[in-house]
Amino acid sequence: MARNCIVVNLDRCTGCFGCEVACKMENGVALGERWSKVFTVGPVGEYPDMTRYALPTMCQQCENAPCVSVCPTGASYRDENGVVLVDKEKCIGCKYCMMACPYGVRSWNVAEKCAEKCTLCGHLTSQGKLPACVKSCAAGARFYGDLDDPNSDASKELAKYAEGDIHTLQDVGNAPATRYIMTSMIGQWQDRVTPADHPHTAAYPVAE
Repeated sequence: MARNCIVVNLDRCTGCFGCEVACKMENGVALGERWSKVFTVGPVGEYPDMTRYALPTMCQQCENAPCVSVCPTGASYRDENGVVLVDKEKCIGCKYCMMACPYGVRSWNVAEKCAEKCTLCGHLTSQGKLPACVKSCAAGARFYGDLDDPNSDASKELAKYAEGDIHTLQDVGNAPATRYIMTSMIGQWQDRVTPADHPHTAAYPVAE
């Protein structure tokens, strides 16, 4: 099964929020909700050795997705391409999946009374196109593809960097597939979990 995901090169990311806007425009995400979120990490450390960087987040396409395992109706599922999705017709609005997600990247659609999330723009990728956030990234910091395919854009970008420069959000047994590239040029990667709901400019809190 493919491991399709997005790779984000934080050495290039400028924190412009263009990915957030592109996602909302392409998918008609409701006002006040975001499938893609850009957080500010830091500043942490002591001058002059300090780290501060933008951290775009979205569904991490976990290999052991807790949102899928807790769903009582099968509304949260993995499709034939390995992508974690939500079947709105089966969603009963229990919000178990939202509570189970370690990264707080699921949203609640008030109008439709169901959970929703990043779909990796399956309606675009099925036609050979790129996800909206990848296509619109002004800094060229986002890459889409199958981690198990060495010829995918995602794998090719990862192959340029040392293992120590490739990171994931904190793994709490869910094995997130999304990869982040960050070298010492930016600072020290902070191995923490993204809060469920946090303002854009807030510091990135330590996971309890």
